[in-house]
Amino acid sequence: MTLSSTARTTHSRKSAWLAPLVYLLAGGALLGLSTNLAKLAGDIQLSALAFLFWSISGAALILLVLAAFRRNLPPVNRRTVEYYAMSGLLGVAGANLLFFSAIPHVGAGFVALIITLPPLLTYVGALALNMERFQVLRAVGVISALVGAVTLAFHKLSAPDADYLWILLALIGPVLLAIGNLYRTLRWPEGVSSDALAPGMLIAAAVILLSVGFLPGFSLNVSTDRSLPIMLIAVQAMVFAGQFLLLFLLQKSGGPVFLSLLGSVGAVVGIPVAILLQGETAPEGLLLGTLFIGVGIALLNIGKAKQYPNTPVQKGG
Repeated sequence: MTLSSTARTTHSRKSAWLAPLVYLLAGGALLGLSTNLAKLAGDIQLSALAFLFWSISGAALILLVLAAFRRNLPPVNRRTVEYYAMSGLLGVAGANLLFFSAIPHVGAGFVALIITLPPLLTYVGALALNMERFQVLRAVGVISALVGAVTLAFHKLSAPDADYLWILLALIGPVLLAIGNLYRTLRWPEGVSSDALAPGMLIAAAVILLSVGFLPGFSLNVSTDRSLPIMLIAVQAMVFAGQFLLLFLLQKSGGPVFLSLLGSVGAVVGIPVAILLQGETAPEGLLLGTLFIGVGIALLNIGKAKQYPNTPVQKGG
């Protein structure tokens, strides 16, 4: 092997784990910030549906303009429309509407917590569908992250003032996210880039949320008497744009199981923000749970580097 080929191999091995790690940390941080912005929206009486719809619409516009600038607009055909619709329903509209609606009842910290739950569901599904090769190190990492989340969730459910209905509704969200993680990898349209798929998915999610707005008891109205609701929506739109673009980049380079750790990183960011800036009570077992989650992320990342020793991954799974 020549010196130049050795250097290329070393660079490929580094890229195989470094890029997904960067996408994971950045995307998780935005996810943690997003849950806290939703809490602020609830505090100013901005409905979860209205906040989510206008934020998603703004994010779709941002990514669409970016895609047009790069001459990489979302392709429209039967396969991609199906992909946008299902991805938008599972990973954006459905899950986030449940999360954002639950935050006023269970707190931003708890929602940031339960978004850490998809890894086990995703990992089991990926193994069953032969999308993931079993590796002890990665399995232990997933279990560690899950133990951290369960430790924190158990204390929340044990609280005397626990709102069980909203807790159970919120727990449906991680199931949708796990299904969405697997679906996006399995049905990724051939030859279509992540920065073209992201705006297509968000446009589909906005259409779904718009249709929900016509149902009795729901509204997309936003008060224009104050500037704060508009500012919150604008900030959330930018957060969503970055979050979902990173999601697709991570999906392609890291696969569905690594992608599902976004929630774990989001919890590490979102819970302290909820405590320090929004006055929420620190969940019992926070330190132990965060330690397990951190160990899980580290083990999965090490396992990813060992699983692809020579070349970077080109597509999720």
